[in-house]
Amino acid sequence: MPTPLVVSDVAKSFTMHLRDGIKLPVIAGVSFSIKAGECTVLGGPSGAGKSSILKMLYGNYAVDEGQIIVMHDDGLIDLATASPRTVLAIRRQTIGYVSQFLRTVPRVSALDVVAEPLVERGEDREIARGKARALLAQLNLPEKLWALPPATFSGGEQQRVNIARGFITEHPILLLDEPTASLDARNRDVVIELIAAKKAADVALLGIFHDHDVRKAVADRVIDVTAFAPGKIAA
Repeated sequence: MPTPLVVSDVAKSFTMHLRDGIKLPVIAGVSFSIKAGECTVLGGPSGAGKSSILKMLYGNYAVDEGQIIVMHDDGLIDLATASPRTVLAIRRQTIGYVSQFLRTVPRVSALDVVAEPLVERGEDREIARGKARALLAQLNLPEKLWALPPATFSGGEQQRVNIARGFITEHPILLLDEPTASLDARNRDVVIELIAAKKAADVALLGIFHDHDVRKAVADRVIDVTAFAPGKIAA
C-alpha cells in the first residue's frame, strides 16, 4: 500500500485527577499521512506532543477524537477504536516501535531479547538468533555481551539492543522515538544506514530525532507539531 498510515483530526488531552479532574489539552487536529518508503520526522520543541503522537499510533495512549487508519492484514483498521486484541495483532504484524528505553527482561540474554520479536512471529529460533547476531555486530555491541542480560549494560549498550530488537522485523510501519539519543557518532551512522535500508524496503517510518545531523540525514519531510497546538488552526 503506497500510504499505509493515515492520521485524521486526532486530539489528545490528559485528565489531572489530583487537581479536581482538570483536563490538560495536548494536541488537536493532528492530520497527516505516511507513505511507504519514506521517513517522516515530527519536529517541534519538547512538550509539543511528539511522543504523545507516537504513543497514540502504537496504541499506548487512547485517542480523544479522530481516526488512525492503518493497513493491516489486507484491510483498513482504525486504531482509535480497535479492540485491545486487534491492537496487539497490529503491533505483532504491522507497526514496530523503537522507544528511548529498553525494557529489560531478567535473565534473558541480549541475543534472545533481540530475536524474540521474530520468534513471536513464528520464525525458527536459530534463524532468528542468526539475524540478531548480525544486527548486534552491525551496531558494534561486543560479542562477549550477547549472552548476558542487558539490565547491567550501559545506556548506549542497552539502546543498541533496543534498536536491534526494533529493526529486526519486517513491519511495514516503524515508529522511532529518539533511537540515537544515547549513541556515539559511530553508532548514529549505523542507525542512519538501518533507516536507509528500511526505506529501500518500502517501510513507512515516523520518528523523533533531536539530533540535527541525524534528522537532516534521514528525513524526507518534517511535520511541525506546533501546528497541532490546541486552539491553533494548522496552515
